[in-house]
Amino acid sequence: MKNTESVKLTTTSESMRKLLLAHFEGDAEGFRAAAREYINEERRKNHQVVARDLERLLASYNGLSVARSSNGLAPLPGGSRDVPKDKERDVPLVEIFEPVRRLEDLALDEGTRNTLKRIVDENRKADLLKTYGARPANRILFCGPPGCGKTISAEAVATELYLPLALVRFDAVVSSYLGETAANLRKVFDFARSRPMVVLFDEFDAIGKDRASLEEHGEIKRVVNSFLQILDGFRSETVAIAATNHQGLLDAALWRRFDEIVFFDLPDIARIEDVLLRNLRQIGLHPATNLHDLSARLFGMSHADVERIARDAIKYMLLNEPGPVTPAALEAASVRQRKRTAVAKATNSTPAPKAESRKGAR
Repeated sequence: MKNTESVKLTTTSESMRKLLLAHFEGDAEGFRAAAREYINEERRKNHQVVARDLERLLASYNGLSVARSSNGLAPLPGGSRDVPKDKERDVPLVEIFEPVRRLEDLALDEGTRNTLKRIVDENRKADLLKTYGARPANRILFCGPPGCGKTISAEAVATELYLPLALVRFDAVVSSYLGETAANLRKVFDFARSRPMVVLFDEFDAIGKDRASLEEHGEIKRVVNSFLQILDGFRSETVAIAATNHQGLLDAALWRRFDEIVFFDLPDIARIEDVLLRNLRQIGLHPATNLHDLSARLFGMSHADVERIARDAIKYMLLNEPGPVTPAALEAASVRQRKRTAVAKATNSTPAPKAESRKGAR
């Protein structure tokens, strides 16, 4: 027994040694070979989850170096060669990021958090489910008001699955050329099948609008038809997440195509307080601050609104009164955010100007 354990330790140590040597020598091919050797060892030990996660990482990054970007995520510039592009404009249809947020970092209600944990657990144990003829939920729809955590939750799912996040660029996907939008969607899904990832269709209503709407033209209807067909045939280890602030605009046929629908609501008072605490802990709170009362006054705001208030208060303190955040700084930041929100609502509710009548034009 001891001899067997000694052999296992020696084999693992040798694999780690090869990994480190390849890394320090900049030998990408040697690093990949050592990584594959280590993965095979984990599989022989029946550590299937570990082996699967390592395989996903190796397939996703392909041994390429990762450069940090200004938004905290890390694009994979070396891997951009095979990113699908719009034929006419030669612009990328997706952007690839390394996610950093985890589920534990998010201020979510318990029901939403548990649903996301279940989605992650199913995809981590996909091999087990497939053994019994089941498959994990990997076609997900996120719904709810803007600023309530849909995008960062998709990022957190990617982090928990050790997968890169592919953000679909609808400004590039939607084309003015007949049939090109549907072709771009097919390119995106072909790319999603090429390796495991989490692909996010943010502001999904841009292409998923109700085909019965009188306002929609024939091209949008063809796009929705294409998306339905592609989604029906989508079988991959990739997790596809669509997110929308306007679920009422979606075509009825889309709803049953998704394995899971997750609703994100505006935060209640307790979650508002949680968001403030998470964002203010880096600088601290003045003892006179009554965070519960402030949270009650902020009820009705989104997660993003509350985060902005915390960030604004922190910036004010750093620039003017170094020290813990004071009640006055938080109150001033909340007043500014209410004004911003009021302006945004007024702008969105203002009807678009009507075109001039051309009656009598000669």
